[in-house]
Amino acid sequence: MSIKKEYVIYKLSDQMKHSIHFDAEQFTRLGVKRGLRNQDGTGVLVGLTNIGDVHGYERDSKGNIHPAEGKLYYRGYDIAELVHAAQKEHRFGFEEVAVLLLSGELPDKDELREFSMLVRDNMPLDPRTTLHIIELEGHDIMNILARSVLELYTFDPNPDDTSRENLMRQSIQLVSKFPTIIAYAYNMLRHNRLGRSLSIRHPQPRLSIAENFLYMLKGKDFTPLEAQMLDLLLIVQAEHGGGNNSTFTVRVTSSAGTDTYSSIAAGIGSLKGPLHGGANLQVNKMLHYLKDAISNWEDEELIREKLREIVDGKSFDKSGLIYGIGHAVYTLSDPRCELLKELAGELAREKGREREYAFMQRLERIAKQVVTDMKGRTKPVCANVDFYSGFIYELLGVPQEVFTPIFAMSRIVGWCAHRNEELCFNGKRIIRPAYRFVDEESPAYVPIAKRH
Repeated sequence: MSIKKEYVIYKLSDQMKHSIHFDAEQFTRLGVKRGLRNQDGTGVLVGLTNIGDVHGYERDSKGNIHPAEGKLYYRGYDIAELVHAAQKEHRFGFEEVAVLLLSGELPDKDELREFSMLVRDNMPLDPRTTLHIIELEGHDIMNILARSVLELYTFDPNPDDTSRENLMRQSIQLVSKFPTIIAYAYNMLRHNRLGRSLSIRHPQPRLSIAENFLYMLKGKDFTPLEAQMLDLLLIVQAEHGGGNNSTFTVRVTSSAGTDTYSSIAAGIGSLKGPLHGGANLQVNKMLHYLKDAISNWEDEELIREKLREIVDGKSFDKSGLIYGIGHAVYTLSDPRCELLKELAGELAREKGREREYAFMQRLERIAKQVVTDMKGRTKPVCANVDFYSGFIYELLGVPQEVFTPIFAMSRIVGWCAHRNEELCFNGKRIIRPAYRFVDEESPAYVPIAKRH
């Protein structure tokens, strides 16, 4: 870039900096719900849904908030009940949860078998999409996923039809194709960056979504327990109410009447953010830093000291954040984190990494104390879903480049369910909140010849 071009960019960005002059007091004084949050931190109600329900606190008769153990419900079913049922029966449950979220009802055996067969039939990609992924340059699979989803519009014979039947067809296609796109994109990335052989493995007709993903990603190098653990992780991350950032993004874009592929690509862009789905990568990086920085993993005072340095902004990425600790809704516990903690313990025993798992539990407990003490929190903080997910991915032998894409592979079910609900049952009214204009000056227009 030439010096002149750099100067123009610098000058415009400097002008932008001086034109932004809001402060926290303005938001409070003008009654603006910053981040669509109320003063007590709860979310502003903007819609109705019967897909997912997130419980993180209780209100008394006077409207005061009290901490509570977290609960997450899919269509009224406790997520813990769904996970434990799949574990107890030694079967894969993600397809069952997909039917539940998309249709509103649990399938019987025949319905589940038919849905699973339909998913497997739809997993292969159009050869042109496969070629497109192979030809793409880039190091971020979330971006490749978004571009590939947009390309699916081209091959859809009826892409703009928003009838219930067509929306369901598109939903099943996306749930089916996400694992294939992500696995192929990683293998292409591995080929380009590491010079490894390019492996394009076709999905197998008798495997579950979790098994097929691991097979397409790394061949037959996975155990039955690893496949079961990935399946349960997909269940836990499939849905989280209409207010989370990526799902709300899907609902906002859907309310405009846009096509499914454009709306889902927008959701992918939101989930990629480090304050949303991309947080699992930040947690993983932080954990590796702490493992190296703490010489004795059983020394609680040393752990507390290192965590205080992070909160003080003196170490790690100097953001002052302990990633994986705290949530916008949950107070005493995040039910997804509790379930993943169980799964991580089982997998750690198989892999002989119990010491590392014990360190993470110790880290979680002390981190909650440090954040509460140093930031003066009046409400409890808990570990969130991202705290253990990266550790589980590592135990599964999954590369970090696909941590967040796997989150998308799971959440596509919830996104589609919310899009379908928005278009079919919410009156087709565009979502349009307001922003308060605060510039009190009305500058006089100066002709361009007289500007300096």
